[in-house]
Amino acid sequence: MQGFGSSLLGNTLGQLGGPISNVLAPNSSAPGATIQINGTIIVQKTSLVGLDVVNPGASVIDNTADILGQKVNLQLVSVEADPVTKRGKRSQEVSVQNWFLAFDGITVGDITYNISFTVDKAFGVPGAFIIRNNHVNEFYLKSVSLTFPDQSTINFICNSWVYNYYLPSNTPQGLLTLRQQELINMQGDGTGERQEWDRIYDYATYNDLGFPDLSKDLSRPILGGSNEMPYPRRCRTGRKPSAADPNSESSMPIVVDIYIPRDERFSVVKNSDFLGDGLKAIVHILIPAIKSFFHLNNNQFDSFKDVKDLYDRGIDLTGFLPISLPQAEQPFFLSPFELINELTDTTGGDPSLLRYPVPQVIAKDEFAWITDEEFARQVLAGLNPLTIRSLKVFPPTSVLDPATYGPQTSAIAASHLGPQLEGLTLQQALDQDKLFIVDYHDLYLLYLTKINAQSGTKTYASRTIFFLTAEGTLKPVAIELTLPPSNSTSASSLSRVFTPPLSGSKDWLWELAKVHIASSDCVYHQLVSHWLTTHAVIEPFIIATHRQLSALHPVNIFLLPHFKNTMAINSLARKLLINAGGVIESTFATGRYSMEFSLAAYRESWRFDQQGLTGDLIARGIAVPDPSAKYGLRLLIADYPFAVDGLDIWDATEKCVQDYVDIYYKDDAAVLADPELQLWWSEAINVGHADKKAEQWWPQASTKSDLVGILTTIIWIASAHHAAVNFGQYAYAGYMPNRPSITRRLIPEEGSQEQAELLQNPEKFLLSSVNGRIHAAIELSTIELLSTHAKEEEYLGQRISNWTDNKDAVGAISAFSERLAQIEQLISERNSDPSLKNRSGPAGVPYTLLFPSSKPGLTGAGIPNSISI
Repeated sequence: MQGFGSSLLGNTLGQLGGPISNVLAPNSSAPGATIQINGTIIVQKTSLVGLDVVNPGASVIDNTADILGQKVNLQLVSVEADPVTKRGKRSQEVSVQNWFLAFDGITVGDITYNISFTVDKAFGVPGAFIIRNNHVNEFYLKSVSLTFPDQSTINFICNSWVYNYYLPSNTPQGLLTLRQQELINMQGDGTGERQEWDRIYDYATYNDLGFPDLSKDLSRPILGGSNEMPYPRRCRTGRKPSAADPNSESSMPIVVDIYIPRDERFSVVKNSDFLGDGLKAIVHILIPAIKSFFHLNNNQFDSFKDVKDLYDRGIDLTGFLPISLPQAEQPFFLSPFELINELTDTTGGDPSLLRYPVPQVIAKDEFAWITDEEFARQVLAGLNPLTIRSLKVFPPTSVLDPATYGPQTSAIAASHLGPQLEGLTLQQALDQDKLFIVDYHDLYLLYLTKINAQSGTKTYASRTIFFLTAEGTLKPVAIELTLPPSNSTSASSLSRVFTPPLSGSKDWLWELAKVHIASSDCVYHQLVSHWLTTHAVIEPFIIATHRQLSALHPVNIFLLPHFKNTMAINSLARKLLINAGGVIESTFATGRYSMEFSLAAYRESWRFDQQGLTGDLIARGIAVPDPSAKYGLRLLIADYPFAVDGLDIWDATEKCVQDYVDIYYKDDAAVLADPELQLWWSEAINVGHADKKAEQWWPQASTKSDLVGILTTIIWIASAHHAAVNFGQYAYAGYMPNRPSITRRLIPEEGSQEQAELLQNPEKFLLSSVNGRIHAAIELSTIELLSTHAKEEEYLGQRISNWTDNKDAVGAISAFSERLAQIEQLISERNSDPSLKNRSGPAGVPYTLLFPSSKPGLTGAGIPNSISI
């Protein structure tokens, strides 16, 4: 267990994690015989590393308390039960001595203390320890190591959750009570406001995104809790209700973090701290400076050169940044100049000059992004390769009520497609699986009237049809843009269909139509493919894991690396990004309806059984079962980089999970007989995803095969799925015209003044239709940070050493790591193959988003174990 000592925390329990000594075998000597166990503990103090806020006075206060007798105490717990109490035997409590005279440990910030226990020789093997911190301030407990007279050792690697793991039925008698009590402590009683030192996991709806006490306009609906407004649950904080809306939580001061259990806080390494502090500084310091700068300058891009100047010249914020922060805010934010130094290379330059790296999509060819070929390639290998579907029936149709939302049948006709199908008839193209669609028609129409009623936003519901060419690439052949019915529109004017110019000449109406599609995809990507289907849906599984699977449970330790830092980044998102008036609402077309938009996607289409890669590909009709094909699936688009690389990752992950499950569960009956596992899966469904608990597609945790599928899907969501949609953000969305988050003008009608304006200066008109400089700079600052790998990132297949003493489990991870190394070689070979045209395309951006490893920084590669950013 990750041990955080605190006088308010109470007892912290650590479990066994190393070879077992025979010196302490029960009944091995006469009564009264004792031995000495020497040990070391390694901690990190708040004053040295800053778990959240650096407190320079913490060491002085704690050192004084220690001298006065308020010490840190440890007590060993045996795996052998006391015959009288039926609980694990306990040693005498021993205090950590010379707290203020500690010497430096293994790394910067580590402090090592020696400790010694005297126990009966019949004590038995220590299987746990209890630590009590009587100091005022908390510290980070990294490890406890014990050495016995025969020099054998036991290691409790607390920050990596290293234990000897047991299914409930195999738990040593001496640890049973502690195992049960640990879960009770984690669950809490569902009442009261959580405090920062708590380690309690519980559920709540998303009723904390608005600020009704500040303004009615900042009130937001509650997400979750009904069939009409279903949503995954988040971690309960217990904050008091809002005065204006008793169903919503009250808001918090900016300098106070949203509660998450103490063990879920960002790790102590600087880069993780920079993520939290950096986001706060962007929102509360950098964004106001950017707005002030462009309010006094021109906020409108007039040419693509103006956009390029963001990278070539930067933004000179001299006079717009505060010289220093108010004293009360200094511990909570990076200074403005430290933030800019972290975000940009200011070596030898002006510390007030904000400059951005050139995004990959324009690094080799500044205008490749606007080609039809690159537009289509990004559907398969870009930032959002999760929405393309096989088109089985033509024309496409809607399931919405036509009386409210207009005609159900698409306005795209066979005549629009005929000349572009390489000599095939429409029916032949359908029969040969040559037609594909990205369909945002129904989801957008649900909110389009509200979205377009907002100031500065004009967008469409859309459908885009692609044709698979003989070269194995896609080309866009039709775009349908639809507006909702109104009193002034007839059914025939609701939809417009655009097709590419056949002559190869430039058609700016077609280019504008592609820009609107790119914008719709940008919004869907961020709110659905990214936030909803990774961040939001995984949190209930994290909560259920801590509430129902003991730290001694092998599934707990197996999943924990895939949950690292997720609740921390989610709480930051609720506070800064997806909240009322936050970055998402301020910069995306959906505005104040952004989270409702993601809710509609959860309600209409989210299914757990389609979140794993194979289930997803089959559901989208992109893959069909084929026993003769690799992995038993045949891709309809053979050169589909996300799917090709993803299937390698999925298969390797599934094999690792199978190997691990085989170690602890000998048969299906063992899965059913595991009470913690059954409660975990039941609670994840019935409480964590309560609004969808009645759905029949939930898998049962009844067999080993069920369990392998469940665990593989959870790991896929947390690792590869998230990597595929997150770490390419700067590469593709870093150049705003390629993926604008807002469209501000509708496409001109034939013969209108707007069309004349378009024809006179197409570049200027296109840029007047999308994000201005303020929105572009805000997005660049945010996604650069969110696309960056931290120095301490742990990647798929990586585990810290000594994470378990089970050699078979270690072997399963080692084999997984070896498979991933082989996959890296395959990906590199594919990216070097000129026949695979979708691997890099006209923009020359190789597909590396599912390349398992990465160096720190902005790389566009690497699959972290967890959603940690």
